[in-house]
Amino acid sequence: MPYTAELNSTTIDPIAFRNACGGFATGVTIITTKVGDTEHGMTANAFMSISLDPPLIAISIAKTAKMLEYINKSGRYGVSILAGGSEATAMHFAGRPNESVTDPLRQLDGMPVARNACAVFTTSVEQAVDAGDHVIFVGRVRCMEALAEETPLVFHRGRFGKLHEERSNPILNPDFPFEGGHW
Repeated sequence: MPYTAELNSTTIDPIAFRNACGGFATGVTIITTKVGDTEHGMTANAFMSISLDPPLIAISIAKTAKMLEYINKSGRYGVSILAGGSEATAMHFAGRPNESVTDPLRQLDGMPVARNACAVFTTSVEQAVDAGDHVIFVGRVRCMEALAEETPLVFHRGRFGKLHEERSNPILNPDFPFEGGHW
C-alpha cells in the first residue's frame, strides 16, 4: 500500500522516506580519505557533480559515521564510482569485511581510490554544509581518471544491479558544447 504524507508534514516516517528515495537508481561509490598513514573508506550512493567550472563534486556523510571525523581532519576525500561486478568491494566498505577483497585500493594524488572503478576523483574540501543528520562536503576536483569502457554498478530498491542495455552510440555526445558549457 502506498505511503502518503502531506508536503508540510513533520510526521514522515523515516523508513518509508528511505524506501521511497530507494526508488531512484544510483551508482555505487567508495568514499575514501587518508589521515596520517591510515586510509579510511566507506560505501555510499550520495554523490553528485555540482559544477563544471570550477570542477566540484559533493558527497553526503551521516553525522554518526566515523568518516565525517576523518574527512574533517584530512580536508580531502576521494570518490570511486564502482564498476559492475564490484559488489564484494561495495559490501566490504559497507561494514561487511570480505576476505576475498584483497588490496582494493590504490593511490592517486596522495589519496586512496578503488581499483575496480569506472571513474575516480580526488578532491580538496571547499565547503561543509550542515544538512539535518548529514553533512554535505563540496570538494574541488584535483585529479580524476575515467574508463569509458566500464559500466557502473547500480543500486536500486536495496539491491545491486547493472545496466540492461547499452546503446552503441551515447545519447549525449560528451564533446558537444551545450549552452553555457552544461548539459
